[in-house]
Amino acid sequence: MRVLVTRPEPDGERTAQKLRARGCEVLLSPLLRVELIDSADLGSGPWGAVAMTSANAARAIARQPRLAELLSLPVFTVGRRTADAARAAGFKAITSADGNEGDLSRVIGAQYHGNKMLLYLAGEDRAGDLAADLAGYGIKVATVVVYRAAAAALPQPVQAALAAGEIDAVLHFSRRSAEIYLMCAKAAGVLDRALAPFHYCLSQAVAEPLAAAGARRIGIARRPEEAALMDLVAPS
Repeated sequence: MRVLVTRPEPDGERTAQKLRARGCEVLLSPLLRVELIDSADLGSGPWGAVAMTSANAARAIARQPRLAELLSLPVFTVGRRTADAARAAGFKAITSADGNEGDLSRVIGAQYHGNKMLLYLAGEDRAGDLAADLAGYGIKVATVVVYRAAAAALPQPVQAALAAGEIDAVLHFSRRSAEIYLMCAKAAGVLDRALAPFHYCLSQAVAEPLAAAGARRIGIARRPEEAALMDLVAPS
């Protein structure tokens, strides 16, 4: 199976290595270029906990001059990959929701009982609104943008492979990257061919723009995490 991975680096290459170990041939085309904002203004606090919905947030805060102020705080993450990145940044008390942003909101709402504000380390473009979700639990949130993701383009070899029908499957890890995939394919004049492969998506929300564009073969991971997506594409 020849698989196109659209995930940003460095995660894209890690995913590619896992797929190769399962016998897949992999093409890499990161459709988002992540820019870490290590000089982001965190505000004055005080904070009672930290929330992260992406490993990119943990990578960004690891370079923050004020990191030491946060390391003693409990951290809530959307999934295990983000939890691993937070651990690598130096955080100790980490709770993973092992799901999506809705799961994270429910975990925080059930487990966080402090009166201090929760610091949400976020991306510039967000599909959900964690602060609004947590307001329902009476939790105040300070949202600080610590990374942004800029759109990239499909490399010429990938365009050619799509046009020739040489790609069997495409992996999509975010709704935005799926939207960019469609936009780039349309701009390259290969949209019909780009819809033809099997599209493996991390969640229903990720799959929606592909289905709306006319993709007919779509698979959705049982859980919104890389391991579940891998099992869907190439069972070990």
